[in-house]
Amino acid sequence: MELKGHTDYVYSVAFSPDGKKIVTSSLDKTAIIWDAETGKKLQEFKGHTDAIMTAVFSPDGKQILTGSFDTTARIWDAETGKELQKLEGHTDKVRSAAFSPDGKRIVTGSFDKTTRIWDAKTGKELQKLEGQVGYYPAVFSPDGKKIITGSQDKIARIWDAGSGKKSLELEGHTEGVYAVAFSPDGKMVLTGSYDKTARMWDAETGDVLRTFGAHKGPIYSVAFSPDGKNIITGSSDRTARIWDVESCRVLHELAGHSGIVWSVAFSPDGVKVVTGGYDGSTRIWDWKRFPPPPGWDRPAIIDF
Repeated sequence: MELKGHTDYVYSVAFSPDGKKIVTSSLDKTAIIWDAETGKKLQEFKGHTDAIMTAVFSPDGKQILTGSFDTTARIWDAETGKELQKLEGHTDKVRSAAFSPDGKRIVTGSFDKTTRIWDAKTGKELQKLEGQVGYYPAVFSPDGKKIITGSQDKIARIWDAGSGKKSLELEGHTEGVYAVAFSPDGKMVLTGSYDKTARMWDAETGDVLRTFGAHKGPIYSVAFSPDGKNIITGSSDRTARIWDVESCRVLHELAGHSGIVWSVAFSPDGVKVVTGGYDGSTRIWDWKRFPPPPGWDRPAIIDF
């Protein structure tokens, strides 16, 4: 299914916690909620004065969080579309924004080289994490105790979400790290890079566990399946690829976008994936309907 409504690049896609809705954001300065089954537009959010780089649901599904090139992040009522809170403090474009698992905190990443943690209820800034270079994403771990950030200096960093102190540097990529994600159990992290690879790391030791290399262009988005057995990557080669974690083999190549696949996400039940791209479209894929290619269970590139 293809969702059409944005008038410019689609920068982010995300399912609601119950999997019934999808939220997207765009260079057209809007975010939109869609019915995941019918593709009907349910709500549109307007107020940002520049591109919206990210939009996600709160853990209870009642709010939407957006981050924009206008240097702000905003919280909205998902039902009414009303703006509830504006997070101001960044001095440059906001690249990423995410709720903590309990919905009480928010983490934002900006081109101003800082990651900031906020109180989701009051909008007060709680922590400022410094030490990154340029454009990068940031997300909480499943238990809310850690944050991982990517950076143009080729290094992903894991931070203590309470103290704001850096605990690990993940070095191995040869170009900037543009996408990050924690595994569902929090034991591993996944990074996507301009070097055309995705890497899986041990979240405690920082050791590289696996390298996924098949894309023909930089990787801009990554995500784990809910059971942790699969990952999805989105690339400038106009494809998204679903991988088997154990074997590092590509199970499916999702081709259809006519530009960069900027954002990817699994549905909460793991049955569907959603992709958003520079062609202005959002696509929903029922990927488990199709059998994997021959030889997918033979190991590819695995680092120990």
